[in-house]
Amino acid sequence: MGLNGFEFVEFTSPEPEKLARLFTALGFRHAGTHRSKKVRRYTQGDINFLLNWDESGQVADFRAHRGPSANAMAFRVKDARAALAEAVRRGAEPVTGAVGPMELNIPAIRGIGGANLYLVEERQPDIYAVDFESVDSPDIGVGLHTLDHLTHNVGRGQMARWADYYERIFGFREIRYFDIQGQKTGLFSKAMTAPDNKIRIPLNESQDEHSQIEEFLKAYNGEGIQHIALATDDIFATVDALRANGIAFQDSPDTYFDLIDKRLPGHGHDIEAMRRRRILIDGAPETGGGLLLQIFTENMIGPIFFEIIQRKGNDGFGEGNFKALFESLELDQMRRGVIPAGMRA
Repeated sequence: MGLNGFEFVEFTSPEPEKLARLFTALGFRHAGTHRSKKVRRYTQGDINFLLNWDESGQVADFRAHRGPSANAMAFRVKDARAALAEAVRRGAEPVTGAVGPMELNIPAIRGIGGANLYLVEERQPDIYAVDFESVDSPDIGVGLHTLDHLTHNVGRGQMARWADYYERIFGFREIRYFDIQGQKTGLFSKAMTAPDNKIRIPLNESQDEHSQIEEFLKAYNGEGIQHIALATDDIFATVDALRANGIAFQDSPDTYFDLIDKRLPGHGHDIEAMRRRRILIDGAPETGGGLLLQIFTENMIGPIFFEIIQRKGNDGFGEGNFKALFESLELDQMRRGVIPAGMRA
């Protein structure tokens, strides 16, 4: 399929200016405005976010059904037409949309929860130069440079279906599998990666009717993108800048930080600096598996949140942190009454 990373994620909302302020707080600058549609492009490093509040078509239908949401994403491909033809041959459903004057027709297939999955050709004219008028805005970046991975939440019994979708159409393979048990709820997670090793999509499925995955599906009115992981080379500086911009992060149990030295001897990081920022750490430095540091925002776009990640030779997804994060979210669910007090695991 000639895949070569993520090209963009497209978002929509009944209140687009709220999303615009969020992207600015995340360090994204307004780089362009669509020539004929209500769409803006926001950029930071090699990451592109599109804010689309057009009044017709797929985005309008998605917004009416989901509210603030991620209605599309795009993969970079070597040859978009050939990739579309091959995807359809492998069982993908093509989608079409209105194309305005002087606008490129970017092929797409139906993706998770009715979202569009666009195939953007690297060799074609710059889609942003053709479709957008550039905006001269200052660089307000906070150090984010790459879309590291993008996670889906799926309904119970649907993980195999979506794993097959990415395997069959794009040649993805499974690289991680988790069975996470909290105090009262649980989830399964299967991490998939494309042949280019740049497009990584973990799939989460609930084990019960009360987990945070089920809560997401109810709040989002269906399956879809749960979180977007954005990479930085200095997570401490990035998190400080984001907090200064008003971005709120999920908390973690204080005991998590007390156990880091025992769990990861020789990690070489300042525990108190991590504790103050609530940054998590995982990996296997003693066996050459490297490290990664990560932190998760609170829900930012409906139930969608962001992950900030710094990789130091580790290609995992924070498996050792997954349970700590799951339990911290579960405690929040208990406080809010989503999980019944007397429920047992």
